[in-house]
Amino acid sequence: MRFSDSQTKIILDIVAERKRQDKLYGKQRHIDGVWLQIFIEEVGEMAQAMQANKPWGKPTDENNLYEEVIQAAAVLVAFAEHLREAGRHE
Repeated sequence: MRFSDSQTKIILDIVAERKRQDKLYGKQRHIDGVWLQIFIEEVGEMAQAMQANKPWGKPTDENNLYEEVIQAAAVLVAFAEHLREAGRHE
């Protein structure tokens, strides 16, 4: 399988974010509902970043949409890691 340069950069950014998350929080293992809550929180930050430059945006809104997308993707990768380790990947 071949990846484009852009895809490679995105994948490397997600891996770097996963490493950052592990360093900050350690190895996380949660019930499925908690994983969903964490992901939804990240999706909320993506939404904030999308509205940051809109008239209704707030100064506290996130402002880097790409970074928020990478963080959300990394949370899903962490969830997938958990599922694989638990034998729930089939």
